[in-house]
Amino acid sequence: MSTQSASSAPQLTSPTEDDAARQYGAVLFFSDFDDPVTWGDALKENIPGLDFRVYPDVGNPDDIRHVLAWKPAPGFFEPFKNIAQVINLGAGIDLLVGRNDLPDVPISRLSDPGMIALMRSYVLFSVIRYARNIPEFEQAKRRREWQYIHPRPLHRIKVGVLGLGHLGGAVASGLAAAGFDVRGWDHADKTIDGVKTFGASKRDAFLSDVEILVNMMPHTKHTEKLIDKTVFDALPRGAKFVNASRGPVVDEPALVEALRSGHLGGATLDVFWVEPLPQDHPFWGMENVLITPHLASITVPEAAARDVAESIRRVSAGGEPLHRADTRRGY
Repeated sequence: MSTQSASSAPQLTSPTEDDAARQYGAVLFFSDFDDPVTWGDALKENIPGLDFRVYPDVGNPDDIRHVLAWKPAPGFFEPFKNIAQVINLGAGIDLLVGRNDLPDVPISRLSDPGMIALMRSYVLFSVIRYARNIPEFEQAKRRREWQYIHPRPLHRIKVGVLGLGHLGGAVASGLAAAGFDVRGWDHADKTIDGVKTFGASKRDAFLSDVEILVNMMPHTKHTEKLIDKTVFDALPRGAKFVNASRGPVVDEPALVEALRSGHLGGATLDVFWVEPLPQDHPFWGMENVLITPHLASITVPEAAARDVAESIRRVSAGGEPLHRADTRRGY
């Protein structure tokens, strides 16, 4: 039987900040849109003692090993010579590709259930708003007019999703689960339960009977202005358009013309070429356009921090991060 006193027994201690700094280095956070306090608290719950710094309070730039950033300006990365990875505080990495201030390190995108749920909810709202004739009822209300429009069964309403990647695939599945007739198009062949999919060569067949078109394509040099006059012309007259992905994927003058001509019956737009949207932009004056300020999907730190912490551990141990993006493809 041991006679060792409680006072002389080995004591278990929590990791100190010095321990975490030696193991992981410092994490630098930069975003004009996300809350650094919430992010810092969430990461420290997963890695106690983590050295979490918020730009511009960088401290010694040589300490920085991991960067969490959203829309860093050109030249942002130049002072940091020991970066091991960059984690983009969002899904699209287009502003991190082809930079001359960023060394060849892994770039990851966030992937958390909260982000997916928010995107799915935004698109469902937008599609259901058109499917249930809500814009017409909004106009009737302004006229003080009781206007009845007989509802159509959801399974007869054809919704098309352009882009079936991480978020686009989840959106298509969510629309199908809600009861819509969903079809999807992507450059690569995809298979999604409940969704009729079309490959790269079948774009016109995909568009020909879509009543509500949802853009979920990433922004790359290959997708810029991908949705142009030819796309809008291929849709049935009166079709609706939802853009919840990236503004530059859409040829805005072509969209304005399609809306003015009546070929498109309406649009719900969350993203634009220039943000905030300039006050003199034609979209503001269009009754058939709903504008939201780039909020279709935001990161939920409490959920995303688990993956970010795991990526910090993996890269610090010489491994690969979670959700690494393919910078050659741009997503």
